[in-house]
Amino acid sequence: MAQTQEGVYRRQDSRFWWIATKLPNGKRIRQSAGTENRQDAEALLAKIRLEAFREHHFGIKPHRSWQEAVVRYLTIKANLRSYRDVNRICRMLDPYLGSLTLNQINGDVIWSVVQGQLKKGNTPATVNRYLALIRNLLKMARDEWQWIDSIPKIRLLPGEVERDRWLTREEADRLIAAAPLHLAALIRFALATGCRAREITGLEWNRVDLKRCTAWLNRTKNGTPRGVPLNKDAIAVLEEQIGKHAQFCFTYRGQPIRWDLTNTAWVNTIKKAEIEDFRFHDLRHTWASWHRQAGTSCDELKDLGGWKSRNMVDRYAKFATENLAFAASRIETGKDRKVIPLSRFCHAKDANQSYKPANSLS
Repeated sequence: MAQTQEGVYRRQDSRFWWIATKLPNGKRIRQSAGTENRQDAEALLAKIRLEAFREHHFGIKPHRSWQEAVVRYLTIKANLRSYRDVNRICRMLDPYLGSLTLNQINGDVIWSVVQGQLKKGNTPATVNRYLALIRNLLKMARDEWQWIDSIPKIRLLPGEVERDRWLTREEADRLIAAAPLHLAALIRFALATGCRAREITGLEWNRVDLKRCTAWLNRTKNGTPRGVPLNKDAIAVLEEQIGKHAQFCFTYRGQPIRWDLTNTAWVNTIKKAEIEDFRFHDLRHTWASWHRQAGTSCDELKDLGGWKSRNMVDRYAKFATENLAFAASRIETGKDRKVIPLSRFCHAKDANQSYKPANSLS
């Protein structure tokens, strides 16, 4: 049996030095040193042995790099529909964090990220997306991977304006009238169901039951399949699409729609309808706003829209005030006066009359 190589050695099939050793925890490693310099290879081996010794005997974790963490983070997020955005943000953060280890990321580093992005002209909302990713990655490295013991406290920037853009019924009618037929169908379905753009374009006939007035989505933003009840407006749109494609419900010139809906056709449509600052996703906001104005409760809206928590739904609570109407009417002019006539001046006067100094002769 050939003797197992230990330490630094050469292989015939590689121009680099290789290292092999057994760590204190019993694990064996064998890998390329990635260098043709023997001294560098020996230094790498010594570093690996030292970090393994400190971790095994003293509980000191080896220093893991930001880039190493990003590789694992992107692997975990690979199946998300927002993967491209996550990948883009990681690339944007590389100039700030790419050369650092996780334990070197502190409050000063976070401050440099914030200031650097603000100087580029980015809004607080954009900077907060970067901060949220850093915070999420560091929490994962601490709680799940156990690469680090602590992380800096990262607060999102104040001043982020919540988008509150929705259409009136009259504006929605104008938008539909100005749109080409395939886009008008998508708009009408979005306003009837609150589905997101990719949920609509990815909807297949085998997931639609017109008799039961239900559709089942398997391509949702949060990755959780959900059922969507179809009202009469939604069913009318789907019935118009029957026969256009064997698999997909919505098509353009007989082919599935595989592009972003905020394209030239969309821009031309909102311009023709004389509607400003409006995106396709705002149709979902419009749908939710209409529901709250019609009296749909937040819990019902949460289930209809497929949100996992009430946080996103509560933003629409301002559109419904029926539950406060009775409370607001309590002080209407002409109603029985139930307000107790209190005055701080009367209390002050009574207090002065009842108070007598200790040295008073009376």
